[in-house]
Amino acid sequence: MIQVTTLSKLPPAYKVLFTGFLMVIGVGLMMAGFQIMETHGKADGKPGLSINDIIYSYYGNRSGSKLESMLNGQMEPMAPDEVRFKMIQWARDGASNKAYTAEIQPLVQQYCVSCHGPGASIPNFTEFENLKKVAEVDEGASIASLTRVSHIHLFGISFIFLFVGWIFSMAQYPPKWKLILISTPFAFLILDVLSWWLTKYIPSFAWLTMLGGFGYSLASSIMIFTSLAQMWVDEAHWPERWSRIKHL
Repeated sequence: MIQVTTLSKLPPAYKVLFTGFLMVIGVGLMMAGFQIMETHGKADGKPGLSINDIIYSYYGNRSGSKLESMLNGQMEPMAPDEVRFKMIQWARDGASNKAYTAEIQPLVQQYCVSCHGPGASIPNFTEFENLKKVAEVDEGASIASLTRVSHIHLFGISFIFLFVGWIFSMAQYPPKWKLILISTPFAFLILDVLSWWLTKYIPSFAWLTMLGGFGYSLASSIMIFTSLAQMWVDEAHWPERWSRIKHL
């Protein structure tokens, strides 16, 4: 068992262990940001994450189909403009089986099934019913997918915040702000997941998703960098530095 101590006084083995964990978690946070930009950041067909991206991801773009949103968004480079236009028009006209067999199926075979084929983790577009489903009006994330992603985030990410907070609890930091920083990621994680469900039904709540992700990312980053600095950088002067703001 590790006795309660400060980060600067930890044995070298624990410093290396904690540093490795914090660095991997830091890289993981950056990769999560890139993944969000790739999955949600193009939902409105424009680069960068916006409120509309979040609305389209959870509430849906109910003026059109999910197929149309994807073809005008992250799937745009995968097919020529005339092909995408023909598929979008087919969806807008009701996605009939007759038109699919006559015109759309050859396009799907040529441009889509290399990824959307049998055995893939994404919808199999070699089956008409799967393609027709995404050609219907886009109502955003399903209840099943929200439930699955919610419990994965709540169970998995909370353990990350537990260990980051545990390491940071040994930092020399103003007590009030230490408690705030340790608790902030958990509060914003709950807010983040709750906002998905609220946005599913009321799109104006999309801004809470932005706030939740920003809040726990900022608090985690402060704890990670502070912990790394106190373990390895100029450790003799940390008590003096934090005493200057101890009354905050």
